[in-house]
Amino acid sequence: MSRFPARRSAATAAVLVLGLALSACGSRVDDAGGGATAESCVDTSGDSVKIGFLNSRSGTMAISENTVFNSLELAATQINAAGGVLGKQLEIVAEDGASEPTVFAEKADKLIRDDCVAAVFGGWTSSSRKAMLPVFESNDALLFYPVQYEGLESSENIFYTGATTNQQIIPALDYLKESGVTSLFLVGSDYVFPQTANKIIKAYAEANGIEVKGEEYAPLGHTDFATIVAKVRDAGAAAVFNTLNGDSNVAFFKEYKNLGLTAETMPVLSVSIAEEEVGGIGVDNIVGQPVAWNYYQTIASPANEKFVADFKAAYGAEKVTSDPMEAAYTSLYLWKGMVEKAGSFAVPDVQAAADGVSFEAPEGTVTVNGENHHIAKTALIGKIGADGLIYTEWSSDGPIEPDPYLKSYPWASGLAG
Repeated sequence: MSRFPARRSAATAAVLVLGLALSACGSRVDDAGGGATAESCVDTSGDSVKIGFLNSRSGTMAISENTVFNSLELAATQINAAGGVLGKQLEIVAEDGASEPTVFAEKADKLIRDDCVAAVFGGWTSSSRKAMLPVFESNDALLFYPVQYEGLESSENIFYTGATTNQQIIPALDYLKESGVTSLFLVGSDYVFPQTANKIIKAYAEANGIEVKGEEYAPLGHTDFATIVAKVRDAGAAAVFNTLNGDSNVAFFKEYKNLGLTAETMPVLSVSIAEEEVGGIGVDNIVGQPVAWNYYQTIASPANEKFVADFKAAYGAEKVTSDPMEAAYTSLYLWKGMVEKAGSFAVPDVQAAADGVSFEAPEGTVTVNGENHHIAKTALIGKIGADGLIYTEWSSDGPIEPDPYLKSYPWASGLAG
């Protein structure tokens, strides 16, 4: 049985079939007599190898994803300056996902089949990842996905370098419970990550005596939060759990302040607001609010101090670093480690070599779990300071092993079905 459970809808299966039929890299019948699988068109005969960066450089998610692109670019520049990967320089092919899942799928297909990249790095929303997943599986290609997500997924063709649920959302809920929170209001964007995360949050709440007093969703890019924030205020919950993404957070927190709600009266714990977003929202609108991540710019370590200094030197002294940026930066170094351990750029070789590959990342030492393609991560709860940076308030006791299907939590039984 595969280590990576198949969880594909009929629509996804159709995309897989289409991907196989259209593969520009050709196809073959596998030795077991099964269906066709895509052949790689990656060219490693010269002194360089292509890799793909796929980020939203435009649209509602650009507020978050442009700096992820920059951190990937920084890692590639550093790797090239140090001699490349297996002696080959990295040639970047960059595409704009334009904040649209269908565009992400189309651009991933282009990068794999037309540009013949050895691996792709990017994506942000779970909708973008799920749109790309069948493209990578049908072409037997690799995606390195750098953002925290809702879990309940694993794929041989994706490496997840952001947090899964038990490394971010559950520690955040534990923190709220330990702080005496007995009721929550759930606010999120209307797509996969918030909806699935809130299913998990509600299961946790029921098992831990926390009342959910309301649940509201807004489309990505939504900017009118007067009605939703009024519902939040009137519900009288002890805290809000926020899974809004992109620039919707700007409108939400401005309205939150307009109605007189504060971090002291009703804290909003967010899982998609990092240092980069704070500037866009406005520090005055969000100061003192808690967030849950695995990395902050303020982490005191030589590796992080170098990362921050290098990023500012490359992109401007006023720039900040954030969790998704750090996870993306780390992902390129992890891929480098896998390729060099394998002595090969071939996908099966990289997959076979992945287990146990480590990197001294700005967040701390990270190690790849070969069983589920996630990495062990330390959970951090921080609060937003008046300077716009995030300062750690609470930390887990070391790195938490990834449990994307929440198998170690009895109350989560049935969520992955």
